[in-house]
Amino acid sequence: MIELYSPLDSLKSGRWFKLICGASFQHLPAIRSLALAYTLAGVDCVDVAADPAVIEAAKEGFAIARQIADAANQGNRPWLMVSLNDGEDPHFRKAEFDATQCPSDCPAPCEKVCPTDAIAFSEMVSGVIDARCYGCGRCLSACPENLIFARSRVSTPETILPLILQPEIDALEIHTQAGNFRHFQRLWKEIAPRSDRLKLLAISCPDSPDLLDYLASLYELISPLSCPLVWQTDGRPMSGDLGKSTTYPAIALAQKVLNSGLPGYIQLAGGTNQHTVSVLKKKGLLGRVAGVAYGSYSRKQLTPLLDRLEAQSLADGNKPYLECYPDLLWQTVALARESISQIKPSLSS
Repeated sequence: MIELYSPLDSLKSGRWFKLICGASFQHLPAIRSLALAYTLAGVDCVDVAADPAVIEAAKEGFAIARQIADAANQGNRPWLMVSLNDGEDPHFRKAEFDATQCPSDCPAPCEKVCPTDAIAFSEMVSGVIDARCYGCGRCLSACPENLIFARSRVSTPETILPLILQPEIDALEIHTQAGNFRHFQRLWKEIAPRSDRLKLLAISCPDSPDLLDYLASLYELISPLSCPLVWQTDGRPMSGDLGKSTTYPAIALAQKVLNSGLPGYIQLAGGTNQHTVSVLKKKGLLGRVAGVAYGSYSRKQLTPLLDRLEAQSLADGNKPYLECYPDLLWQTVALARESISQIKPSLSS
C-alpha cells in the first residue's frame, strides 16, 4: 500500500520531493512525459520554465496522470511551479554557435558532453537543438575553438503577470543572488499584489559571503507572506548527474542557511543526486531540511526510456505519448518512484 502525502504535508514533514524540469528546458514531449511519470510516482512539485507551451505540456502530463490515478483511486496532483529570474542566471540561458564555423576535423567534444543531446551534426540539424538545451554550460568549456556562447534571458513583467493569473500555477520560484536586491525588489513589486494566489513561494540562491544578510533582506521585503516560503539552496547548479561529490556543496549550503535560523523551509538543489539523502542522514539533517529538488540527475535517469519512447512512436507513426505504451510508462514510473522513495520510503513498497 502506497502512503500518499499532500505537497503541503510533505513540506511540513520533511518528505518534500521536487522535480526540476529546467528553467530553460523546452523539449515538450520530454516535459509531458516527465510530468506524467513523476506524478504517478508521487512527486510533490514540478518546476518548469516560464513558457506557455512548457506549462501546457506539464499540465497535459498531470491530466493524464490524474486519469490513470483516479482509475486506481490513488494519487495527488503535485504543485506546478514556474521559475523566474531577477537578473543574469545560468539557469536562464541557451548555448548557441554557428556550426558552419566549426573546423571539419573537429572531434565535436561539445556533442559528447551535452547531457540532453542538444547538440547534433547531421543533415537534419547542425548545431544546438534549442528546445533541448537547459543551459548547463558544459559545451562552452569543451569547445576547442571557443565558438560557443550563452544567450541569456531575464524575466519581465510582460511574462510574469499572465503566468501568475493562471489558476493552474500553484507556486513561483525566483532565482536571485546576493547583490541583486534592487532587481529582486522590482520583480517582487509585480508579484506581490497577486501573491495571495500562490500556494508556495521559493527563492533560489547560490552561496556567497553575503548570502545570509541578503536572504534576511529579502525576507523583510516579502513579509508578511500569505503562503509557505522555501529557501532553495543552490549548491552547485545543474551538476547532479556528474558524480557523488556534487551533492556536498548543496548540503553544506543548506546547513549554512538552516543554522542561520531564517524563517521558512530549506530545500536542497544544485548537485543533488542518488547520494544526497544518505549523506543528509549521516549528518543528521534529514527531517531538519524540508526536502530535496532533483534536476539533471532525475531527468537523466529517465532519458533512456524517453529516447525509446521517441524512437518507438516515430516508427509507429504516433505522437510520443507515454500512456500509449504501457510497458514503457510503468518502467518510467518505477524509475521515478525509485528516486522519490529515497525521501518517501513508503513509496518503495
